[in-house]
Amino acid sequence: MSNELSLHRVSVSEMDNNCYLLAAGEEGLLIDAADNAPALLKLAEEAGVKITAVLTTHRHADHTRALKEVLEATGATHYGSFLDAPALPVAPDVELQEGDVLPFAGHEFPVSILRGHTPGGAAITAEIKGTTHLFVGDSLFPGGLGKTSSEGDFVRLFNDVKTHLFEPHPDDAVVHPGHGKDTTLGAERPHLDEWYARRW
Repeated sequence: MSNELSLHRVSVSEMDNNCYLLAAGEEGLLIDAADNAPALLKLAEEAGVKITAVLTTHRHADHTRALKEVLEATGATHYGSFLDAPALPVAPDVELQEGDVLPFAGHEFPVSILRGHTPGGAAITAEIKGTTHLFVGDSLFPGGLGKTSSEGDFVRLFNDVKTHLFEPHPDDAVVHPGHGKDTTLGAERPHLDEWYARRW
């Protein structure tokens, strides 16, 4: 069976939470068990895989409401940022740090820790059919950064997003946010100075 990566997505809840599924062979990596566990399990079934790993991008409740149910149904390995781990409803089996690699079905996904929207969200990078895909939680959206509650948090998030996402990756890298539509680094890069000036 092919080990090539494919990407699947479903939006759940009244907050339009994006839940992403990376599939390879018979295995699936779910990014954010946000809500509606039956819909997430159906997404995997339709992709022909079993969820063997779950990445929780950050600690906010709207991204974790189906986490316990999905983990109990699948026995998947749970990954989360070491900074957000204490507040997650289910403790990660593996706490991720900056520079780590998340192994999945023969693939390796580099991990970035993005501080500011929460103490530290986890983002991963995946190469799918020659294109870079960035799964960033609520740290980066079309038109700006995720919400921050202080000057320090904004600057931390801006610097982390710039250093870990914009600097190492090409303009055609696709950004998959926790809510709403995808974008690319190229579409957002010209606005970085504007974001920094306006502080959101």
